Amino acid sequence: MTLLPEAPAILEVRHAVRAWLARHEPAGGVVVALSGGADSLALTAATAAEAPSVRALVVDHRLQDGSGDVAAVAAARALDLGCARADVVPVDVTGPGGLEAAARAARYAALDAGRGGYPVLLGHTLDDQAETVLLGLARGSGGRSIRGMAEYDAPWGRPLLGLRRDTTRRACAELGLRPHEDPHNADPGFTRVRLRTEVLPLLEDALGGGVAGALARTAEQLREDGEVLDTLAGQTLATARDGADLVVERLAPVPVAVRRRVLRLWLLERGAKALTDRQLRAVDELIGRWRGQGGVAVGGGRPGVRLVASRRRGRLSAGFVND
Repeated sequence: MTLLPEAPAILEVRHAVRAWLARHEPAGGVVVALSGGADSLALTAATAAEAPSVRALVVDHRLQDGSGDVAAVAAARALDLGCARADVVPVDVTGPGGLEAAARAARYAALDAGRGGYPVLLGHTLDDQAETVLLGLARGSGGRSIRGMAEYDAPWGRPLLGLRRDTTRRACAELGLRPHEDPHNADPGFTRVRLRTEVLPLLEDALGGGVAGALARTAEQLREDGEVLDTLAGQTLATARDGADLVVERLAPVPVAVRRRVLRLWLLERGAKALTDRQLRAVDELIGRWRGQGGVAVGGGRPGVRLVASRRRGRLSAGFVND
């Protein structure tokens, strides 16, 4: 463990990390995802001071000239701060959904592959949570999309969800650390950057402040409610099964908020991907508003093949059919 100054901001970060470790009791140690930015740098310093064994993973996205040097500096800082080990993992950023989504997918895949079975702590703050809730609201796909990020969704841990971004910056200043400023974090071409620099400040000004905290509290409340509904849905799914199918009469009296969760779980089991609210509602109408309609195509399958949910003889079935 590392000795750190008893300064207000770094103490606040340390207390958040200490509380997370006490709640979740990771065995054997933790990994910290370190980018070199203020959030992850403060998290790394606090975790090295609070946890008995800490390893840092630095993902080099290789999207900018000199990114390898930035990653090497971050790894060296992790060792200076007391991490037992610090590794740089270069990745290729490719895939659908734009640069933000592709970089995120590459980063999480690299962290998962390199974590060695240990939890990975991420530097997401209350500000990140507020941005996530706003993005979910824009998608309009129900409560699940605005539940935000959980403080622990194995293997991903987020000890700093209750702290503002300003706290991590002040913590770095107290430690004499200069965080890396990623140019992408100031590029208005990225949706999150515009939320951070334009939308949230406007909301804070128009509504008299406290918006980020209110959004984060809303996410927490929805997540707690959602966990209860998800548990009920799992229990209901077990009683509604008939082999691979579902018995309609067992689902018809179930409240719609639970029933749609049952259908979501079942469709994911059957191979569905990227389910939308519209698709779930259409499948639910095979139970709640049955008029003899045909099957409903949902996300899944492969080119030329669709996953279709249909009702026949009091049963719901889902299977792949050729276009």
